[in-house]
Amino acid sequence: MTPSKPGFLQRLQSKWQLKSLTQVFLVLLVFACTGTTILFIKNPILAFFGIQRGEGQGLLNTFAYLLLVLPLYQILLLVYGVILGQFRFFWEKEKQLLKRIGRIFTRKK
Repeated sequence: MTPSKPGFLQRLQSKWQLKSLTQVFLVLLVFACTGTTILFIKNPILAFFGIQRGEGQGLLNTFAYLLLVLPLYQILLLVYGVILGQFRFFWEKEKQLLKRIGRIFTRKK
């Protein structure tokens, strides 16, 4: 009999260096809650700043999304991470993201 290949959740547990499958489930739940929240609040946020959806607005919507909604997504990850007890995991991921962004602006030519 051949050894069985680890399942999807076990691979995530290993990749993310999590202690249990319950923790994997909680991390995935944080991502789901954050994505759903952004889905519901993205358009009202853009409308608040006077940005309308429609044809010819693609570039403006993209910049507005990057400047307004993407940072809010990162904050919501931390908030839901606190609520579901996974703050440390998401805080480490946020620090990695900020380091990568910082490298973009500090590259030597």
